[in-house]
Amino acid sequence: MNYQDKIAITTGDPNGIGAEITIKALNKLNLPQEKIVIISNRKILDIYGKLTIPYEVIEIPYNAEVIPGKVIAESGEFSFCSLKKACNIKPYAIVTAPVAKNALHLAGHIFNGQTEVIQHFLAHDNQKAEMLFVANDFRVLLLTRHCALKDIKLTENIVIDKIKNLKRFFKNKLNIESPKFALCGFNPHAGEDGILGREEIDILIPAVKKLKNEGINITMPLPADTLFVNAASAYLSNSKIPYDCYIANYHDQGLIPIKTTAGSATVNMTIGLDIIRTSPGHGTAFDIAGKNIADEAGMIAAIKAVL
Repeated sequence: MNYQDKIAITTGDPNGIGAEITIKALNKLNLPQEKIVIISNRKILDIYGKLTIPYEVIEIPYNAEVIPGKVIAESGEFSFCSLKKACNIKPYAIVTAPVAKNALHLAGHIFNGQTEVIQHFLAHDNQKAEMLFVANDFRVLLLTRHCALKDIKLTENIVIDKIKNLKRFFKNKLNIESPKFALCGFNPHAGEDGILGREEIDILIPAVKKLKNEGINITMPLPADTLFVNAASAYLSNSKIPYDCYIANYHDQGLIPIKTTAGSATVNMTIGLDIIRTSPGHGTAFDIAGKNIADEAGMIAAIKAVL
């Protein structure tokens, strides 16, 4: 069957809130039946709710008992197989409910997250997946993703490659020819001319000079706190965001400000591949799984982002 016009939705870890928020989101959105294909398991769906529209379900086997809040290898295997199927059917877009990294690892799939799994199955010709967080026009790109702070290895080439990839996304997917990018400094106060760290001098500034020479509109590294204060203020007042994208050096530098500002409207978007993937900005929420109290707003935002 041809799925190129459909959005494929995976329901994530069977023991988390993924199936619940998927059902709630689709029931609220009331999208046409032909627009959606769900990659899951009917046994799991039936436990967490009932769809008001009979969307197509591609079955992924799951023989284990559904135990909300439990981390088991079987749920990690199910999550991985669901992602693999979503990539293999080549849909228009993929929306993923949250998975548990520890469950993936228990199943023998050693990835740091769904972004890396999707890159594994979809990337070709040296494509690289990038992690972009989006809340309407407030966008944050991460230069590094899920790694310990002490293990961050940022290089001039990494910065250049990721920002050029971001520029292609803006041109090809958003039809924005000359986006304005703001680069966060790596260190407090962007290093204070090397007093507080040399990453700006040794890595970021040389990268920016090369990017500017290629016509990319990007700032020199600026203090991240001030950049995000202005972005948050604009977002909350429904004003124009000063820059088209903010580029953060590491996970929390970018995610704390956008999630604090936009909350459940924050969408995790995978770019750089042929197919865009989105996901809610939260995790499996094992502590409330199975209680029918999960908020579907993040899943609604993730689906709307690819409509």
